[in-house]
Amino acid sequence: MNRNQYDGDITTWSPQGRIYQIEYAMEAVKQGSTCVGVRSSTHAVLATIKRTPGDLAGYQKKIIEIDDHMGVAISGLTSDARVLSNYMRNECLSHKYVYDSSMLVGRLVRRVADKSQVHTQRYGRRPYGVGLLVIGYDSNGAHLYETCPSGNYFDYYAQAIGSRSQSSKTYLEKKYKEFESASLDDLVRHALFALRESTGDKADGMTMENTSIAIVGENQPFKLIDGEETAQYLSKIDGDAMET
Repeated sequence: MNRNQYDGDITTWSPQGRIYQIEYAMEAVKQGSTCVGVRSSTHAVLATIKRTPGDLAGYQKKIIEIDDHMGVAISGLTSDARVLSNYMRNECLSHKYVYDSSMLVGRLVRRVADKSQVHTQRYGRRPYGVGLLVIGYDSNGAHLYETCPSGNYFDYYAQAIGSRSQSSKTYLEKKYKEFESASLDDLVRHALFALRESTGDKADGMTMENTSIAIVGENQPFKLIDGEETAQYLSKIDGDAMET
């Protein structure tokens, strides 16, 4: 995107009714590595591709645990994601301290969206340049939400964000009707197949080092699967002839 006279601050509207700084923040989400989320009636799953700045650096964390029943995958600016995830953790702790119960997933997502929206209308601030896929399980069942820098949030059966996420979305659009009654293992397989679509089916596109998985659901606290633990899941999709 090229600079113009209407993108100097967040309070300036263009004649076409656009706020360019919000669009720039949305573009930052599109530049992040791919994150995929799927859910059934009882479980929710995240799958992500991690990036590394170079051969001498480790991979950046893409999935963050918020509480025993909730976690997020991030696409965009990691520093902004750290701020939002810390806010979400504090909200969960405060709720548990006051009410002695876990916070509803939808309620927390709305608070994050409200916090993001404030940064789209007050002078001297900028929108958060990160998108979140939030999974969780509460008394209302399993949930998958997406939050945006604009302050919007959406409830999904399945969703993908980040670079080349359209390929993953195409797979999810073909398969999402199977998710509601799918088992946890099937959900993980579908999430990994959708994630693999974003890599262009490269043989080295998904490895133990750069793939992260997270699961949560009924009688299943939030669990992050990383490193060597992902090998058993990746081996199941290697050579699998599932139709896409």
